[in-house]
Amino acid sequence: MEWNSEAIETLRALWAEGHSTAEIGRRMGVSKNAVVGKAHRLNLPARPSPIRREGDAAARPAALPRRLPAPRPQPQPMRRLEQPMPQPAPPVQVAPPPPVVVRSFPRLSNRSCCWPQGEPGTSEFRFCGGDAIMGKPYCPTHAAVAYVKARDRREDAA
Repeated sequence: MEWNSEAIETLRALWAEGHSTAEIGRRMGVSKNAVVGKAHRLNLPARPSPIRREGDAAARPAALPRRLPAPRPQPQPMRRLEQPMPQPAPPVQVAPPPPVVVRSFPRLSNRSCCWPQGEPGTSEFRFCGGDAIMGKPYCPTHAAVAYVKARDRREDAA
């Protein structure tokens, strides 16, 4: 909206009559925030908040008295020397971690399949051991599972 002199005079008149900013905005065809902003720029007298009304002050309870801080605890008297001092707990002995064992990959040869079978860490865990394809670590059966062409993956996804 363009605030011409006629619109400003209308705003000043409605403001002086005591209408709310929302009502002034409805009558002038602008938003409440436009009215508030223009009234601020024109330095129109401030309005009391509609939330804090003077008549409600009597209905409000009186202010509560301030709470005093809690008294500080008194220091405890020192112990007599005759009392036995508590013995500190013995330090807890933490077992050192087991040494790291680096083992070479248990492949029978460069031509054996290294496809894992079973659960690692169990006695049943082993590797396939079949004849690997030249230049690959797997036998033809496991290589078909390990190496999937991008075209095949797109077909499976659809």
